[in-house]
Amino acid sequence: MNTAQRSRRKPWLIAGGVVLLILALLVGAFFWYVSDYYRAEDVALEVLEQDTGISVQDNLTILSPSYPTDTAILFYPGAKVEAEAYLPLLDQIRQTGVTCILVHMPFHMAIFDADAAEEVIARFPKFQHWYMAGHSMGGAMASKFASEHPDQVDGLILMGAYLYGDYPAEKTLTIYGSLNQSVEDHIDYTENVVEIEGGNHASSATTARRRAILRPPFPPRSSRPRRWPPSRHFWNLRIEEGHRCFSRKNGKRAPMTWKTRGR
Repeated sequence: MNTAQRSRRKPWLIAGGVVLLILALLVGAFFWYVSDYYRAEDVALEVLEQDTGISVQDNLTILSPSYPTDTAILFYPGAKVEAEAYLPLLDQIRQTGVTCILVHMPFHMAIFDADAAEEVIARFPKFQHWYMAGHSMGGAMASKFASEHPDQVDGLILMGAYLYGDYPAEKTLTIYGSLNQSVEDHIDYTENVVEIEGGNHASSATTARRRAILRPPFPPRSSRPRRWPPSRHFWNLRIEEGHRCFSRKNGKRAPMTWKTRGR
């Protein structure tokens, strides 16, 4: 190889080295970013220690009620949150007679497997009624899946999230905290919207830095809880008595304390 040929190849070698270096930095930055996530608290992990009704299959944690059911909720966790952080919430829901299936997402981010529900639904044909649910990014991806597969999803439950896509608002339950202004700003519908006073965007998981939405620090305002009007499309999500909540009616906030039960 003569000197002229070597000089012509040198810029390409330098450019290739720079590209490889940039790619290595980007990959390293990505893995550093996804490795820093919210861990579940011990109280959440203790749910797994229950003797019956909870099983782990591949990337799924399945919480089954004590009696057979044909209805299941498929839950997508929020971004960078350990999936087990949602076990206390799902454990309470399954006690109403609904099977809950928690999906463990790649890198703890639902955006990397938004269509996970498709495989899960095909895997469990015994369930005739499916409800998608999710928190934050998980809610957005659950909404996306429901919008693209409306014939497979009977209802949608969003926590700290809003409708993403064209899934019907009347078949959607939207729950968010009054301190979560970024979510409230994007809710342009009034059907089945519930605001929890004092709640923030991170209030749906039990992690070392987050508290469960089921235990807000507010005393009961009334000894006679009222019901949130259930949609005919899906069962009621139970929330403990004493919550200070607001529903939207005619575009206005209406105070309410609600306690709903499963069928």
